[in-house]
Amino acid sequence: MFSSDHDPNALSVRVNSARMPKFLNKHVRLPCKVLKLSGDTATVQASDGGEVNVHLLPNENITETYVEIIGKVVEPTMIQMLACINLGPDLDLKLVNDTIELIHDSRFYGKMFS
Repeated sequence: MFSSDHDPNALSVRVNSARMPKFLNKHVRLPCKVLKLSGDTATVQASDGGEVNVHLLPNENITETYVEIIGKVVEPTMIQMLACINLGPDLDLKLVNDTIELIHDSRFYGKMFS
């Protein structure tokens, strides 16, 4: 479910925690492992091992260990969630991180991923 301020036609790039500061006030996708749920906040481990805080939507149903958070980067280590995709109990975060780094590699970013 997307909030009303989200443009469904807008591109949201996958990031890890190290890349988030470059995307302040932009929509991103953060594949991650859920570490802790507490009220309206989650602490997750991004694919590069960094911890990120996620401001959850009301009544969000996070049911799996691994999720992809779609949201707006509001601080270098915080995302305001717009949606969440449950990815299951197993995910190779190293492979995910390698893919994210390739996406952001200047040799490919402008040609294939933007």
